[in-house]
Amino acid sequence: MTTFRPTVSVVQKHAGPPLWLLASLYTVLFIAGLLPVTAVGGLPYWPGPWEAPGVIVSYFQSHAVKVLACVFLQTGATICLGLFTAVITSRLHFLGVRAVGVQIALFGGFLTVFDGLAAGYATWATIHPAVAPNGPVLLGLYYLSFALGGPGFSVPMGLLMAGVSVTSAFRKLLPRWLIVLGLLLAAAGELSVFYFLNPKLLFLIPLTRFPGFIWIVSVGLLMPGKRVAEQQALAA
Repeated sequence: MTTFRPTVSVVQKHAGPPLWLLASLYTVLFIAGLLPVTAVGGLPYWPGPWEAPGVIVSYFQSHAVKVLACVFLQTGATICLGLFTAVITSRLHFLGVRAVGVQIALFGGFLTVFDGLAAGYATWATIHPAVAPNGPVLLGLYYLSFALGGPGFSVPMGLLMAGVSVTSAFRKLLPRWLIVLGLLLAAAGELSVFYFLNPKLLFLIPLTRFPGFIWIVSVGLLMPGKRVAEQQALAA
């Protein structure tokens, strides 16, 4: 005789660290890393790629402690971004998303982390006592670091934002305003690659990064962490 057991709805929770915590740590550590080399650290500020070579060389030769503090804190921020990427893509799978956008987000997030770490290591090399006195080598490392931490950040970060936003839109996992914000920032990130052809487009890089803090923390807070699953009830 066949016995039919009824099904019941069970709420399952995603196993993993809180997304909001990883997103907040990424934001706080990155901004903290800016403080020693901007207003709090006093003049002169971290030089941009438009500065004269002599200004760039002089800054890194004479402000090693500030640069090291910045690199240390932002390396921690980058690790938190990598963890966020791993957790958000796992969360999307948990919520039933099987679209390729999840893999695009994973690729974009991990590439952002790789470029960010490489940029930090190149920057650390500029202040090494064996390198800092050699102006041409220091300049080469500086421009490499900017390429990795500038467009090397904003382009793959745009892929992370687009992957999460598009897949969330199809499953209605996030508010519409947050999805639209993610797509706009993703577009800015992808367009920032044209900075290499036209330096006037430099503004697209901070446009991706700083409003991106609002996006990533909001995603961490609003992305569902539970799902309802059907399973057979245990026989009495």
